[in-house]
Amino acid sequence: MAHSTRKHQLAQLGQPGMMKLLLGFDWVDISSWPAFVKLLNRPTDPASLGMLRIFYGLLMFMDILQERGLSLADVKWGNLDECRFPLFSFLKPLALEWMFMIYLSLWISSLFIMLGLWYRGSCLVYCVCYWYLFLLDKTSWNNHSYLYGLLAILLLVTDAHRFWSLDGCRNKAIQNSHVPLWNYTLLRAQVFLVYFIAGLKKTDLEWLGGHSVTSLSSHWAFTPFRLILSESQTDYYIVHLGGFLLDLTIGFFLFFDVSRSMALFFCTSFHLMNSLIFHIGMFPWVMIFTQAIFFHADWPWKALAHLPSWMKMFLPENDLPKPSAHCIYTKEEIKPDEPLPAAPSHSKKKKGRPIASETKAVGDSKVTQDSAVVMKDKVLCKHKMAAVCTVIYLLCQCFLPYSHFITKGYNNWTNGLYGYSWDMMVHSWSTQHVKITFINKDIDEEGYLDPNAWASSSRWQAHADMVKQYAHCIGRRLHKYNITNPAIYIDVWRSMNGRFQQRMFDPRVDILTAEWSPFHEVTWKMPLLTDLTDWRTKMNEIENEVFSSMNHTEAVFVADFPGLHLENYIETDLGNVSLHVLHGEVTVEQEDIGNMTLQPNEYIQIKPGAFHLVHTISFVPSSYMYLYVNTTNVQLQKNISELEEKLTALNLSLTSGYDSNVEYSAIIKKLVEETPESDRYLRILAQRKQLQAQKTVGLLAALQLFIRKKLGMFTNSLYMLGQAFVSITTGVPMQTLLNTTGHVYGAADEVSLPDI
Repeated sequence: MAHSTRKHQLAQLGQPGMMKLLLGFDWVDISSWPAFVKLLNRPTDPASLGMLRIFYGLLMFMDILQERGLSLADVKWGNLDECRFPLFSFLKPLALEWMFMIYLSLWISSLFIMLGLWYRGSCLVYCVCYWYLFLLDKTSWNNHSYLYGLLAILLLVTDAHRFWSLDGCRNKAIQNSHVPLWNYTLLRAQVFLVYFIAGLKKTDLEWLGGHSVTSLSSHWAFTPFRLILSESQTDYYIVHLGGFLLDLTIGFFLFFDVSRSMALFFCTSFHLMNSLIFHIGMFPWVMIFTQAIFFHADWPWKALAHLPSWMKMFLPENDLPKPSAHCIYTKEEIKPDEPLPAAPSHSKKKKGRPIASETKAVGDSKVTQDSAVVMKDKVLCKHKMAAVCTVIYLLCQCFLPYSHFITKGYNNWTNGLYGYSWDMMVHSWSTQHVKITFINKDIDEEGYLDPNAWASSSRWQAHADMVKQYAHCIGRRLHKYNITNPAIYIDVWRSMNGRFQQRMFDPRVDILTAEWSPFHEVTWKMPLLTDLTDWRTKMNEIENEVFSSMNHTEAVFVADFPGLHLENYIETDLGNVSLHVLHGEVTVEQEDIGNMTLQPNEYIQIKPGAFHLVHTISFVPSSYMYLYVNTTNVQLQKNISELEEKLTALNLSLTSGYDSNVEYSAIIKKLVEETPESDRYLRILAQRKQLQAQKTVGLLAALQLFIRKKLGMFTNSLYMLGQAFVSITTGVPMQTLLNTTGHVYGAADEVSLPDI
């Protein structure tokens, strides 16, 4: 009873309760819809939102050069024969010169977003151009590119230009004025959902079982962990379990004040390691800077107060936020003559921010009363719409990652297209074999096509919708070769998370005539052979046994469906090739040898330099493995060893004086020329030297290399934009200009069919 009385006394004194301290609002603020609307439109300091705008604009300015691909746009969009994979069939790439204008619009608008200049229009231009490029190419989809687009939309609808912006300099009425709380709610919830749903997705047994990411611990970034753990233990406990726990909990830890410092340390360390391990552009830095959205909204003022005085001319004026018509104020905040509750004796004034007698506490900040904007406590239609749209957006973001029961046509062995599900790295893939067969039905003639003939990305191979698009694109391209009535069969062999290599699509189905709908199951998709999943442990044991007992021997594990067969060609540089049956029953058909039926634990030697067929004749799926020796690599290693022995006998090495000492260079050059496959050895040596240099390079040298690389991308982008302007003004196609100027043009010439 005494405790409840104490809580009542604190409430009467205007001191916040425990819920207010933890969550930033009281139960009464969410007890009804009108109260909830007032909460979402509560006035809040714009400083943190403005800093997010600056960080985002700066990082996207660099991202456009790199991952969006401005510096290589001629390679990506210059080949008119290349097949495209848009989400909607009506989306088409523009002419190359106008594609560069799209990139230029992105580049300029990202800069204007950072500066807060013509903010709303800049955000709109950026969103339109960004989502056009994003939807135009499904092969480049990933979770962080999707996140960038979502953040652009959120910045478009928020008032992030009300702090430290050129728009604020042009319009003093919006400079440093309050923003509604829903601006922060949207961004905080979006970042929280990225982490939390990624953690929920990692409850998949593939991830928790340690099968998703293997051998990642061999990277030097995990060296501290390998001091106390083995590589396999590091992969499981640090990468899999540690990643799962971090994603699942870090959003909560960032939200609460008491745990935020610890969360910042672990989350920042996590993203810094990602930046070292993976080539994912600006994503780690975006996630590092978006952590600041969980801070108190006025944190930039505290940070700017510590900067030197000579920088003040470049900094925003350190005034209190002004009222805004976008917010809802309480009656107590509106009445200037009503005294404020007495502050606790232990409270402190905020450093660097003036506290005038005519100010009042409002939301997360204070507000001055000498403003032309009239503070209102009435809930208007715009306030209700903002609350409704906020709730709808967040519900959609919770629903979309689990909406695959609707978009069934995009489901394969995993649900949906990789990109909007936040299932980062849950599944790893390897492709062993892709075979595209076309038949000219007019003359019943069969031919084979290079899988990359009209596609620069291999991403299409794992998704039925893109396989369908590629087949139709191939059908149109074949018209140039007088094949107007083709049938196209695509056979893709892939492994997911260390399983057997198996086919993804039925090789007996003509993809051109096969049915596909976004809302129906793909009938010509082959199921994942989950009954053979338990073989992964046995496969690892077999590989370890083979590697330890037979030098230079490699293994490939294959599974197939009853009634189907694998047609395989063994290269001539592979020796001692054998096929071993692990499960089921198969018949092996070889040219000039005949047929042989094999059961588990039986094997047969396979003739290199020829085709052979493996028929699955059992009623259950078969599984088998190939063991082989790459004789070319074995001979190369032998030659390398002999060359190194000769150099050692002469007290020489390829790294000592090869370029500077003429006498040594002549001796080494002669020895190298006498060694078979010496050119391959020199390439290997160059790769070793480059890798060693990367490991031993100092911080300054690494920074210089980074700057040179970015400057190269920048100058190439400017050159290509200049060529685009010339093309538009002269009417000459940009491809023609690039070819006549001698620029190394990335687009391939017209693709010719392989011999039939």
